[in-house]
Amino acid sequence: MRINQERLAATFITLCEIDSPSKKEGRVAEYLKSVFKEMDAEVTEDGSADETGSDCGNLLVRFSGSLDKEPVFLNCHMDTVLPADGVKVLRKGEVFTSAGDTVLGGDDKAGIAVLIEVMQTLQENNMPFGPVELVFTTCEEIGLLGVKAFDPNLLKSKIGFALDTTGVHKVIIGAPAANRIVAEINGVAAHAGLNPEEGINAIQLAAQAIAGLELGRLDSESTANIGLVEGGTATNIIPEKAVVKGEIRSHSEEKLAVYTEKTRAVFSKIISNWQDPAGKTKGRPSLDFLVIPDYPVMKLDSNSNVIRRAEQAAALINADLEFLVAGGGSDANIFNSYGLQCAILSTGMDKVHSTEETIRLSDMARTAELVMALLT
Repeated sequence: MRINQERLAATFITLCEIDSPSKKEGRVAEYLKSVFKEMDAEVTEDGSADETGSDCGNLLVRFSGSLDKEPVFLNCHMDTVLPADGVKVLRKGEVFTSAGDTVLGGDDKAGIAVLIEVMQTLQENNMPFGPVELVFTTCEEIGLLGVKAFDPNLLKSKIGFALDTTGVHKVIIGAPAANRIVAEINGVAAHAGLNPEEGINAIQLAAQAIAGLELGRLDSESTANIGLVEGGTATNIIPEKAVVKGEIRSHSEEKLAVYTEKTRAVFSKIISNWQDPAGKTKGRPSLDFLVIPDYPVMKLDSNSNVIRRAEQAAALINADLEFLVAGGGSDANIFNSYGLQCAILSTGMDKVHSTEETIRLSDMARTAELVMALLT
């Protein structure tokens, strides 16, 4: 059965033009509730908003289906990155972009539009399909907060797919774990012109520590980055505090722990080795080093049920799938940590997290055909 591409396009545009930055997904959630209730689906909103700070919870939409197939869950996130205020979708042929001053929002509204179109097509054509649960999460873009607050016991499915990566007919079967690090260096403030000898420059200490870090690609499985440095109040005041924020990722939990500890050690050494050159400083520097586990490793076996389900669906539509290992985290990492099997499917989105984001209608339609095959 062919996908109704123009309806898919209209749904996609509607979704993209509903602003939904992280923690403000409520309008998208209300739209989805309306759409799926019209299909007589079971729609539930969880209480995760209390934990995430979003204006809505995660949505769980359940269709019982009529085929005796293993239940499957399909996941998309409702939030987008910034800038996302007043998104206006432009269409040229089958290519969608924003007006250039915001993101498009195809990450992840392309996936949402695909799921809506698939369920509409199945129902209006009375096509039999297996049990399916749709999970729409909040706050994915700011630390996977929605899925972390989701109760996996609500799901009947043990296998699933997150529609949330670039390309077409790509399946992500592995992704790294990540730790976020926050190093807060405490120095001593002093007047930079009158009595600099009495101060301890926290920014200088931070710079020395950063210079001693190994950043970028650490090995074939691991990366590290410092992405934010904050400190100081005025040019004539020796800065009392500096905050350094970064991340470490690895496909090996063991390596992640090692590299995280090495990073801590570099900062600690700079602080412990500090000496007062003039003997006039009022105090010593100190360090507060915080490690925030962001998400765990995702690693699916090539013989797992979820991979076999994808291969069977691809065979039904004569599609060739490309199985890949990714460098970033997603809701799928958390679903897998819950003991579920969750692979990531591409939706066709391209140049995501930028104002140059784009997607082709035909690529969304191909994704929809694959998802339909997963259910039938």
